[in-house]
Amino acid sequence: MKGNILAKKIYVLDTSVYLTDAGCLEAFQNNDIIIPLKVLDEIDKHKKRHDTVGSHSRSVIRKLDFLRTKGNLSKGVRISKGKGILTVRSYNPFLLPDDLDLEDSDNQIIATALSEKEETTSRKVIVVSKDINMRVKCDSLGLESEDYNTEQVVDQADGLYTGISEYLVDDQLIDIFYETGTLDISEENIRFCPNQFIMLISNSNEKKTALGKFKNLSSPITKVDSFKNKIWGLKSRNKEQQFAMNLLMDPDIPIVSLVGKAGSGKTLLALAAGLEQTFGPEKHYKKIVVTKPVEPVGKDIGFLPGTMEEKMIPWLAPIQDNLQFLMGNDKMTLDMYTSEGRIEVEAMTYIRGRSISNAFIVIDEVQNMTQHEIKTVLTRVGEGTKIVLTGDIEQIDNVYIDATNNGLSYVVEKLKEEEITGHITLLRGERSKVATIAATKL
Repeated sequence: MKGNILAKKIYVLDTSVYLTDAGCLEAFQNNDIIIPLKVLDEIDKHKKRHDTVGSHSRSVIRKLDFLRTKGNLSKGVRISKGKGILTVRSYNPFLLPDDLDLEDSDNQIIATALSEKEETTSRKVIVVSKDINMRVKCDSLGLESEDYNTEQVVDQADGLYTGISEYLVDDQLIDIFYETGTLDISEENIRFCPNQFIMLISNSNEKKTALGKFKNLSSPITKVDSFKNKIWGLKSRNKEQQFAMNLLMDPDIPIVSLVGKAGSGKTLLALAAGLEQTFGPEKHYKKIVVTKPVEPVGKDIGFLPGTMEEKMIPWLAPIQDNLQFLMGNDKMTLDMYTSEGRIEVEAMTYIRGRSISNAFIVIDEVQNMTQHEIKTVLTRVGEGTKIVLTGDIEQIDNVYIDATNNGLSYVVEKLKEEEITGHITLLRGERSKVATIAATKL
């Protein structure tokens, strides 16, 4: 029993952990948790925000208020059955080196961890933070530190599912595939995801290839449509764009995700497919809904004048530019469709209360959404609606998430085994030579 007690750890949680996950107090098993007083002050500053960070801060405050009714937070309260003890602590200012300013909130949290380590020599004291520099500081002071990874869906950004796989086959099978358009898979160890694209490669000549699409084990690999007639005037410039077009134009795949760097064509392809299927010969959808997350820190949408659409213009300008380009720079027609409600500009904040049916929804820059936010959006999707999520996981502006745990990576990894979803990672920039070089070299 004594050994088990000694094995328990003490975790000092940084503010970033609480603002990332309101349920973080339940994530440390039976280990004890220390909350620095400064963290309570930091959480309080975010409680009035109208985004997920604000929601998390309010949830944490309510949880702490509930625990307060069960005991004294300064003496320690058990979080729940089978969990550890939660305690709110201050710090000894003399334990922090003179080089570090005590006015800095991070340094006060570190000072609290140092104070706990000084008092409790028999147990490990570990600082948990989403802030990289915070962890570097801890290491420099001899404090153990960890990232908070409970929401991490991949270990590294380059480990994200791409939607494409290579498959070696006999040379004659590629000839048969070109003749018949299908290829049966008989090997039991084959492991592809639904709606995954396969590059068939001859095992005797690696330059001999064919492009196919896998649906499920009961269906053969089928030939990929090249869309020679173009989609709303657009033609694919590489195989990844061709794969994306197939997913975007398939009415049986209601959730499509496109990941790619700047200029890879993800937003333009999504909007072109939406226009084709809303205003083209085969009208699958009644309207197009376009939106993107807004980072409210210092520039909240409510401070801008005008209607909701006018407030969203600064953030939706790239989408408007793409729509106008696809309309042949015919701004009058674009304005007409917008006024009729057939092209709708929607603020992300107001999607929660809606049920959107028979629409083609495009959400751009989904990499800036949290897992909770993207779940909220997907639960708003009604019957007959297709939703396209686009973004670049290497360009994240939300300071509380990263490439391994953002909303876009979350959807790609969690839904890749579902037949209602499809994903493609676009590799090449096609906007211009300048954009391509800037995206890869700078």
